[in-house]
Amino acid sequence: MQRRLAALLSADVHGYSRLMQQDEEDTVRTLTISRKTITTMIRDHRGRVVDSPGDNVLAEFPSVVDAVRCAVAIQAELEATNAQRTENRRMRFRIGVNVGDVIADGERIYGDGVNIAARIEGLATPGGVCVSASAHDQVKGKLPIAFESMGEQSVKNIAEPIHVYRVVAPAVSGGSPATAPLSRVLPAKPSIVVLPFTNMSGDPEQQYFADGITEDLITALANVYGLFVIARHSAFSYKGRAVPVQQVGREQGVHYVLMGSVRRAVDRVRITVQLVDASTSGHLWAERYDRELRDIFGVQDDITRRIVTELDVTLSGGEQARLWRRSTESIEAYDVMLRGREHLRADAAEDAILSRDSLRRAVTLDPSFAYAWVLMGWTHWLGARFGKRGAAETSLVEAAQCVATALRLDDSLADAHVLNANLLVLAGEGARAVAEAKQAVAMSPSGAEAMAGAALVLSSCGHGAEALGLMDRAMRLCPVPPPYYYGIRGQALRVLGRFEESLDEYRRALDQLPRALGFVTGAAITAGKLGRVEEAQTIVRTALRADPEWSVARWVAGAPTDPERRAGDAEILRRAGLPHDS
Repeated sequence: MQRRLAALLSADVHGYSRLMQQDEEDTVRTLTISRKTITTMIRDHRGRVVDSPGDNVLAEFPSVVDAVRCAVAIQAELEATNAQRTENRRMRFRIGVNVGDVIADGERIYGDGVNIAARIEGLATPGGVCVSASAHDQVKGKLPIAFESMGEQSVKNIAEPIHVYRVVAPAVSGGSPATAPLSRVLPAKPSIVVLPFTNMSGDPEQQYFADGITEDLITALANVYGLFVIARHSAFSYKGRAVPVQQVGREQGVHYVLMGSVRRAVDRVRITVQLVDASTSGHLWAERYDRELRDIFGVQDDITRRIVTELDVTLSGGEQARLWRRSTESIEAYDVMLRGREHLRADAAEDAILSRDSLRRAVTLDPSFAYAWVLMGWTHWLGARFGKRGAAETSLVEAAQCVATALRLDDSLADAHVLNANLLVLAGEGARAVAEAKQAVAMSPSGAEAMAGAALVLSSCGHGAEALGLMDRAMRLCPVPPPYYYGIRGQALRVLGRFEESLDEYRRALDQLPRALGFVTGAAITAGKLGRVEEAQTIVRTALRADPEWSVARWVAGAPTDPERRAGDAEILRRAGLPHDS
């Protein structure tokens, strides 16, 4: 046996079990034809097939450039073949490419390099290609292919997170499908991404403040009907990276890019901003604000107003009222809220406690701070949805009090209506929950987070198609989505009876959020509906490792509002080994 560095391509069929269940003979024929195409193209790109068990293919290349070029060419060729088949019989592969160390034993190869290629493949969309950072770094600039960062991804059985990139777009005129540059279709309305503002304070501890200003600008702009605004998670995938403006515009599919920096020193703040045309890198507007810290809200208002003006967007009366409505005048309360919001996003119990403590302080400093009340309500919603019996009921009451206060103070907050809708699901009031969810989406026309939260509500209430449509919109607004988007898609697909696709989406979510009880339980139900009893049992054991007191009764407390569906899903969980009560 010997070690060597290798460029590896891993491919498998998306929804293979579904295709086999529908028509075994046709699936085998199609797989044979597809595998022959893949093998030929691997050979033509100087690679060799190492193994091809079942619907998988593993190949090795002497050059990562050849491996990536081959991957894109394979997908283009297979898509041309798929165009001749009906949609439900199309066979789409996912492909991952990695450069890594392998152990060679004759013709076989083993090791983390191979395992990472397989995990990256699982992150690709059907018909798509994903590559590791090691592969991307060697390929960039050498192929006319565009990539977008998916950020750090935690994947199963790999100790350290992996930075992953996806090939993002279709071919354009002037090139073959395998080699042409890639780009997203631009929206008809003015479109913008607000990149994370750079912290120039010289104190890393002030990063939360720069991030908070960025996020507040994104949220304000997302409330404007005449704008298309990229969501926070996707925008923040560029944090700490120097990426050409034209590449950002191409990867996110937007006309304009807003960049800036923040320097905070004691009671003063300096903010510089520039609005750039992504197609030409030409500056449309730039400004520097050197103000007292207490003027920060006025600076944010001015930046928002100038963007709307520069992009020639006309605001309705209601939009103007929402856009300039101030949630707090207290700098101290605002600062504490920013820290609480950062903790709320972290995936740890201690962070949830820190978040609630910060937000409680924020509303103590300013009891009229509606947005802080909403965030505190979300911390209680987590307790109501996943907390232990008794404590969950208390959390539900406290969450309801928080959202009632927020809505009384400011009923124009889309986040408040999303939270209220999710609480109404827990209360079993499906019709009211759906109405609230739809109202939230109407209030924030470019709000990907509002869409995702509304989709969770709609799918919980049996509206799977509407939920899936909202998630499609959310993922266009957030091309680098947070992992829970996949879990919400999984739930919507399960409601629609598309179980293979649902399980795939749950797996993508759980690769990054392995302790997310809602998605773990959803995956177990889906596996049970597919008749995969052992897989459902394995998933249930994962849930119990995350929380030994998780039970059917606790799941039912936040389960679908339809009694028949809830009872059927609960029975699947009982058969899979989830205790009835903790």
